Amino acid sequence: MSVPFVGDITEFYKKDAPKDVRHAIRDAKKDTVLSPTFPYRHRMDEDDYEDQLAALQIELVKYHAWVRDSGKRVAVVFEGRDAAGKGGCISRVRQNLNPRVAGVVALAKPTEREATQWYFQRYIHHLPAGGEIRLFDRSWYNRGVVEQVFGFCTPEERQMFFRQLPDFERMLVDDGILLTKIWLNVGRAEQLRRFLDREGDPLKQWKLSWIDVEGLKRWDAYSDAIAETLSLGHTTHAPWTVIRSDDKRRTRLAVIRAILCNVAYDGKDEKVVDRPDPAICGGPEMWTDHSTPPRS
Repeated sequence: MSVPFVGDITEFYKKDAPKDVRHAIRDAKKDTVLSPTFPYRHRMDEDDYEDQLAALQIELVKYHAWVRDSGKRVAVVFEGRDAAGKGGCISRVRQNLNPRVAGVVALAKPTEREATQWYFQRYIHHLPAGGEIRLFDRSWYNRGVVEQVFGFCTPEERQMFFRQLPDFERMLVDDGILLTKIWLNVGRAEQLRRFLDREGDPLKQWKLSWIDVEGLKRWDAYSDAIAETLSLGHTTHAPWTVIRSDDKRRTRLAVIRAILCNVAYDGKDEKVVDRPDPAICGGPEMWTDHSTPPRS
């Protein structure tokens, strides 16, 4: 049975991908980080990663209990290009948590009715109540990037989104919601390598979509939209945390630390929950479109 879009990624790789991207993928070993500007040449050691992840997941369980018992409300927004690692990070955050407390919000495209509502309206329904954590696998920032790149909104609608955005997020924070916004920044060669892996894995082929295939051809348009979104969406009350995600292991540890590091929850182990690695984690200044040539 044929699977939609399987073969399209390979065709793009062979015919349309920039030469430096093809060479980086072709010549790399499995543990090589492809981005020429990434601060680490190789992926994190697996044993070290597993040890740190286990310790951080214990901290997440403490945090989960604190949120549940205190009635706090937590919203974590995960954004980034396709295959940046959002799903894998969310999975590691939720792995040992009660799904009734820590739920994922991953909305499909708007219905006809939702398309006529105030843009932020359908997201409000999914915000956390007391004692809940909500992890947004993409969010209201679709209007800033995906809708812009594919023409799903008008320029006027996008301008209105950015005008209303600071006040919308300020209302969430002023009302007591602990809001964390995480942008995962993946390099062009690494993104394509991950898509090729999906295409070759029957258990992951379902993840491929028309948006993925077409998005590969619109790297520069994505870059322009991302740069503007990070600039206009970064405020003192709702700042962006940008994490370079070419190494999934380092990324997942940085994500968990970014969620936990600024919160004084009960039983917190400060030695475990230190600041995320500053070499890969920071504000919008950390973002790059990875357009420089590969290492020699």
